[in-house]
Amino acid sequence: MFYLLLVILGVLIFHISTRYSRMGKLVNKIPGPRPIPILGNMLLLNVSSDKLFGIMRELINSYYPILKVWFCTNAMVGLRHPDDLEVILSSQKAIDKSYVYGYLEPWLKTGLLTSTGDKWRARRKILTPAFHFQILKKYMDITSEQGEKMIDALRQKKEMVENIVPMCSTFTLNIICESAMGVALDKIDAKELKEYKMAIHDMGDVVVQRSVQPYVLDWMMSPLIKLGRMQKNALTVLHKFTDKVLKERRNYHNRTENKYLHELDDNAHDDDSDKVALGRKKRLAMLDLLLLAEKKGLIDEEGIKEEMDTFTFEGHDTTGIALIFILLMLAENKEAQDKAREEVSEMLNSTGGKISQTEIQDFNYLERCIKETLRLYPSVPNVLRHLTEDLQLKTHTLPAGVDVICFLYDVHRDPNFWPDPEKFDPDRFLPESSAGRHPYAYVPFSAGPRNCIGQKFAMMELKSLVARILYNFQLEPIDRSADVKFTTDLVLRPTNPIRVKFVRIDK
Repeated sequence: MFYLLLVILGVLIFHISTRYSRMGKLVNKIPGPRPIPILGNMLLLNVSSDKLFGIMRELINSYYPILKVWFCTNAMVGLRHPDDLEVILSSQKAIDKSYVYGYLEPWLKTGLLTSTGDKWRARRKILTPAFHFQILKKYMDITSEQGEKMIDALRQKKEMVENIVPMCSTFTLNIICESAMGVALDKIDAKELKEYKMAIHDMGDVVVQRSVQPYVLDWMMSPLIKLGRMQKNALTVLHKFTDKVLKERRNYHNRTENKYLHELDDNAHDDDSDKVALGRKKRLAMLDLLLLAEKKGLIDEEGIKEEMDTFTFEGHDTTGIALIFILLMLAENKEAQDKAREEVSEMLNSTGGKISQTEIQDFNYLERCIKETLRLYPSVPNVLRHLTEDLQLKTHTLPAGVDVICFLYDVHRDPNFWPDPEKFDPDRFLPESSAGRHPYAYVPFSAGPRNCIGQKFAMMELKSLVARILYNFQLEPIDRSADVKFTTDLVLRPTNPIRVKFVRIDK
């Protein structure tokens, strides 16, 4: 009886210290589902990842424009009004990532995605040159080659109905790996490549499961439990791949006595593109900028591996998801598809089908189609932050210690800012239509100091790949966007295959 009373007393103290502290009182002023003692709203949200996406959408729309939920001692506040997004995303103080990103640290450590403070600022400074306009031109060769391989692969198929989910993932992964790390994945053993892709998805599953089960602590993640085994096996594959690529690139620069790193240092931002090109076998990779920074004492080997893993993760899944939904939207909207194809064909007929940075910049209508798709289907549907200081929103004060989730998927569909929000209408992004729109009503690449460093690269890649597909194929829908369901993940992951019919255009 004594021990039972002791446990009850401990639980009571725990509950009071959490829910009735200064933080708890401020959080409880925010509307949301009624929490139960100790567990908070965990029972409501402890569902399969297939159901969680829909439940979170229902909650944020029910409590529009702000919501709070409790996970034991963790309070999370959901936002879906552009005014509130502007406050948090533009803040130089609210740059810490949510506890959820901590579940990625066994893989990514504290690279650009997960780090904060001085380390994050230093890494951002090192990596920003990788996305300079002149450097992006170098990646166009890689994107074009992969685009041509994608078209060849599609043309060789007898059955032209394609599940575009794995197809898009394959080619965007090829592009980011060759651009970021200088390795062509089509030269890697097929079994090793399949294991690598599966390991990426397994780590995503681990993060999602742990995000709604905060009672699963780091020390519990041993191979003795299923989740721990999944993480351990995935990390073994992912880190082995990174080590192999880094070793290969180091050996290459050692054999050439770092000649090309010196050239990169001297001419990285030179407008003469020939000075920056390292030749086909010696192509510039983002990894080379990290190796150059290492020689200057700005980063060590562990730091290089962190950023290699981060760019592989961030750079392929997000773009692959975007490509899936762009193709789906164009297949469903024939008028927009025909208009985009007319623009692309006019340009490519004059270049013999070649796509360079010049053509990319002139695909204006295609760009509007991509932007409208990213409005409806942002590749990263939610952005999460952790507050280390109080933050004043329009209607509430968010206390230090809370996590904040910005529901970009629903912000982009808010009828107060987007008339007929479910309709696919690329002309929303005409200059005259965009004038006066809230700048934070559309943030597919996030915004503020922690916006996506690779957004120009992503747009270039998407324009190039979609233009090439439109030039060679008519797209017809098989699966409809209205029927697409989502699995909660770090990206907007469709639950089921998405099929599109590719009809060859004879040249």
